[in-house]
Amino acid sequence: MSTKIHRIILATSVLLSSHWPTISDLRNAPAPHTTNIETMSNEAENTSFFQREAWYTDARGKSVVNSTTSIAIDYWTGVPATINGMLGGYGSITSTDTKASSLFISEFIKGKRGANNHIIKPPCISTAYACDCGAGIGRVSKHFLLKHFDKVDLVEYTPKFIKQAEQSYLAKEAQEGRVGRFICEGLQTFTPEEGKYDLIWCQWVLSHLTDEDLLSFLVRCKQGLKASGIIGIKENVTAVGYNFDKMDSSVTRRVIV
Repeated sequence: MSTKIHRIILATSVLLSSHWPTISDLRNAPAPHTTNIETMSNEAENTSFFQREAWYTDARGKSVVNSTTSIAIDYWTGVPATINGMLGGYGSITSTDTKASSLFISEFIKGKRGANNHIIKPPCISTAYACDCGAGIGRVSKHFLLKHFDKVDLVEYTPKFIKQAEQSYLAKEAQEGRVGRFICEGLQTFTPEEGKYDLIWCQWVLSHLTDEDLLSFLVRCKQGLKASGIIGIKENVTAVGYNFDKMDSSVTRRVIV
């Protein structure tokens, strides 16, 4: 199966010791870069930390792969459907986070200009439709994606989060026709409609997917992109190795480029 994708845009913030980023983490995050799923797949074949079972064997002393999903479900079920809940108590970083994301994506939707307004790089995607994966209550959609895109779909596994998004947090935007679908489904199985999206945005969610599920998800997302569409990934990464969070059963990966 071919795993080549148009483009995956990575906006990374380094996180080594805590679950959620501080404002300092976001401000000092490394510059974004591009890669592709083919590179990720080739590297993964010979890299042991890409094996989910090895992670949990190392971290817990035994293989507990089948129980990790229930741990994550239990964790998020107990989290309140609020901004603070989505950000582990760090709701105050929303402005910094979304401003950084807006600055990052602007080159792709507006292009890049130099002296005398000379076009250095033209826009490469349109702003018609985006998909917010791991959307929670819609924080990223409301404060980032809907600032730049005409319409969004939200994909979220936890029922109470997607309910809060639809009935309250994004109710106004939904009534205005700016939210297409509120999809209650995990990314392990989510399959976007073919050729639908200009941007598929994944933020602070992919650490809950096994390597196999992550690669399969990205391949499916390829089919959901328009001809010039891109996948945006904003995740915490480690400098070396990986960081396993026992509280929510997530793994922070080392980025490979």
